[in-house]
Amino acid sequence: MLLFDKVSKKYNQDITALEDVHFAIDKGEFSFLVGPSGAGKTTLLRLLIREELPTSGSIFFEDIEVPKLPRKLLPTYRQRLGIVFQDIKLLPSKTLEENIQFALEILGKEDKEIKETSEYLLELVKLQDRRNLFPQQLSGGEQQRGAIARALANNPDLFVADEPTGNLDPDNAIQILDILKNINKTGTTVLVISHDRDIVNQMKTRVIRMVQGKIVSDSKGDYDSVGKPKIPDIKPTVKKEENKDEKEKEVKKKNEKKKDIKVEDSLKELNKDVLEKLLEAKINNIDLVLNLTERDLENLKLSSKEKDILEKFVKEYLNKVEK
Repeated sequence: MLLFDKVSKKYNQDITALEDVHFAIDKGEFSFLVGPSGAGKTTLLRLLIREELPTSGSIFFEDIEVPKLPRKLLPTYRQRLGIVFQDIKLLPSKTLEENIQFALEILGKEDKEIKETSEYLLELVKLQDRRNLFPQQLSGGEQQRGAIARALANNPDLFVADEPTGNLDPDNAIQILDILKNINKTGTTVLVISHDRDIVNQMKTRVIRMVQGKIVSDSKGDYDSVGKPKIPDIKPTVKKEENKDEKEKEVKKKNEKKKDIKVEDSLKELNKDVLEKLLEAKINNIDLVLNLTERDLENLKLSSKEKDILEKFVKEYLNKVEK
């Protein structure tokens, strides 16, 4: 999903923030980026969101070469990232719920989806009873959880948290860790920048350590585990072309899976393309279709036309049932 390909960042002859940084993160992975102050962690984050450009090397996010991305496409790219900054950045003039809803309004979501999604996110971070409070009325831990909820509003592919437990007591830190685990369980890739040995040691997951702009260790285990930095066996290309045979095998495999799923008769009149996407998500009966939320439809990646077709199909089905 993410590749830093021999990236260096120099601010002048005397200041080198990153030197030959080379690592990859797979889709669905949970990783920590650790190191002392001045190690280059914040610079790395700025390069990821393209707030700054590398001096040499490049950064690939799936099929996007980030430094070469046209400025007009930056907002679309950044919507695929969920970032919680160290200084939180909740809007002080809006309540917690309004902060989350504002992020959804910017994305052009409809009122119904904004309401459903904000409700879901408040439940996820266990702040339903704090929805009407302003940031200054929340504790540090609550502000951090609120910032996480807002960063998840756009259903990001990659979630990055910069020192999410930095100023929190152990109980609040554990709450944050549990939320990050749950985010990762849903399939979101998670990268946590942290100094917190306790939460790193609890996870026993991948730890990338930086010192003076270089990656000095990449291993699985505790904060202080040492492992030789891994050199990704990846050739960075934009919009990689897959082997034709591999594509055919993948299509065949998907078709075989679809054959194994029995489709309820009530769905057999549905548009073929829409039905295909439903079956890929193992939605094979009308009850599952009727319970789909706006968030589910987003995850199914239906086009506007396909959503209209599905909505029309559901209305016709309900009319038949009522008669």
